[in-house]
Amino acid sequence: MSPHELDQALREQLPSLRRFARWLARDPHAADDLVQSALERAIAGWSQRRDEAALRPWLFSILYRQFLDGQRRAQRYAGLLARIGLGAADSQPSAERETLARSTLEALQRLPVEQRSLLLWVSVEGLSYQEVADILEVPIGTVMSRLSRARQALRRLSDGETATAPLRLLK
Repeated sequence: MSPHELDQALREQLPSLRRFARWLARDPHAADDLVQSALERAIAGWSQRRDEAALRPWLFSILYRQFLDGQRRAQRYAGLLARIGLGAADSQPSAERETLARSTLEALQRLPVEQRSLLLWVSVEGLSYQEVADILEVPIGTVMSRLSRARQALRRLSDGETATAPLRLLK
């Protein structure tokens, strides 16, 4: 393929590459940079193409891999900054979030053990309702009902209400 034909073939793919890159990057400037680096890599590796007829999928795979590499690089960079204490300012907890977290933990501590364990299993450990039902050996509907009551109790305690013991009727 002559340089003119290569240039023409790549130009035909630019609109779809830009559209895909904008969808991935969510930023027009980052998308343009991504397309440019993908095209640079394609031109540099032009002789290593396996399928002469499949230009479009080859370019899309290069662009996608460039995007993934950039994401990994950004995560490593953010991790490095966090380790040396130069992370983003919004990663530091605010006084309001810290107070809210502490009050929620205190409210969670005041819940009965049964309700606390249900909330922890479902919300923290990520167990499904069916898995919790199997642990407790109760129907799934019972788990859902108990979990609903536990969430309501946690909300009340988080809002500052005091826990009241349920009244039992004596005959």
